[in-house]
Amino acid sequence: MARRRLPGFVVEYLEGGAEDEQTLRRNRDAFGELRLVHRVLVDVSARTLRSTLLGQELTMPLVIGPTGFNGLYWRHGDIALARAARAAGVPFTASIAASDSIEEIAKEAGGRLWMMVLVLRDPKISERLIERAEAAGCEALVITLDAPVYGNRTWETRNMRNRGSLAWRARFDALVHVRWLFGVLLRGLPGFGNIAEFLPPDKRGPLDGARYMTGQSNAALTWDAIRALRERWKGKLVLKGILAASDAAEAARIGVDGIMLSNHGGRQLDAEVAPIDVLEEVAAAVAGKVELIVDGGFRRGTDIAKALALGARAVALGRATLYGLAAGGEAGATRALEILRSELDRTLALLGCTAIEELSPDRLHRRGGEPRSDRPADTRRLRSQPR
Repeated sequence: MARRRLPGFVVEYLEGGAEDEQTLRRNRDAFGELRLVHRVLVDVSARTLRSTLLGQELTMPLVIGPTGFNGLYWRHGDIALARAARAAGVPFTASIAASDSIEEIAKEAGGRLWMMVLVLRDPKISERLIERAEAAGCEALVITLDAPVYGNRTWETRNMRNRGSLAWRARFDALVHVRWLFGVLLRGLPGFGNIAEFLPPDKRGPLDGARYMTGQSNAALTWDAIRALRERWKGKLVLKGILAASDAAEAARIGVDGIMLSNHGGRQLDAEVAPIDVLEEVAAAVAGKVELIVDGGFRRGTDIAKALALGARAVALGRATLYGLAAGGEAGATRALEILRSELDRTLALLGCTAIEELSPDRLHRRGGEPRSDRPADTRRLRSQPR
């Protein structure tokens, strides 16, 4: 539904990964190497998906993770996602690159709000964003660590004549997607609500904001900055973008509250492991001192069950709820969450579990490594066609 409604260049933005998209494919392939093992003759007539995360109750072990420029899919897309998260009883994470500002999201949606920021080259910007997160009542600050430079997203060349303008084919394609055209483009292109105050008044469009964010990338970021943040921020602190067990152990020593295992949805470094590949190793390294959240390729309730069995406390959703948003706004995002809730509940019953705490590694069997094709994923082939 999302693909039918969106023009091709927006589909590329939603689905694309870095370079040859090996990491993007690995995020999905990794789930196929884990097989579930069910138990029988267990009374599963009464089940619950409830859990806790960072000291607060969850109706189900999900978080809507940070994604940028959501206004490209639906008018006020961040507010729509936050409302869907509130209705579902799960946290919503606003990105530094959100189309709607954290103040607008807090006012219009409420719920459990987290705020994702990058530690930028200008420390005054990061400090200002943290102040705004505090004022908006955000319960957690999420620091993204895996973007010291911008990833090589070669799919952009299919749609951009250069980094400054769309190719003519992409423009014509946008014109024939009438619902998107009238729902998004003709109502004014979205900008970046959380960084608008740092841009000149005449340069607050989407391309201006993207150039600004790229120029502020901080390749000199070290653990010292995270230690200072831990002292500065009194709420819950989550580090996003960790994959190495040694980094996770260092985060635990610093005293962070959570780690979001992530490879940025396959959009930064190609040929990387999937977060689910290293989850069990990282869980052993932190030994329960830090709560683990994992993202990357989650599309089914069975995917979520596998992550919980390997030691994750919750799963962060990116594209899964963005497809819902792009298909139908708040109602579509709500429907995506309902689908995952229903599938996870059914998976528990069929596994012979009554609560997510019963999921453990003995419910999994690792399939031997079978050769996988290196051809581009089907979604990439579809995206490359004129729309």
